[in-house]
Amino acid sequence: MTRLTVENRIQPHWWSKTIIAMVMGLLLSYGIIAIFAWFGPGGIDAPMKVQLNMWLISSIWLPILALIYLFKSARSAFFGMLSINLIVYFILAILWWLQ
Repeated sequence: MTRLTVENRIQPHWWSKTIIAMVMGLLLSYGIIAIFAWFGPGGIDAPMKVQLNMWLISSIWLPILALIYLFKSARSAFFGMLSINLIVYFILAILWWLQ
């Protein structure tokens, strides 16, 4: 069995990965919940939907906080989260424009 080289190992950038997950993961969960809140069943005026949206934010955000450490480096985590955020907010903008 061969050992992984330094380039192939997951780098331990704990602090930077955690900050990226906290900020960009929260923005990502807000974007996903915004799509669900505005364009989901019943629209924004559905009864009890505000409470559901509030609790769904943490159920989306926490797996992001856990899975961010699977990125090899903080740089790849940042660009990965940035691209996912851009996609989600682009979808939100397109849906809002089509409404």
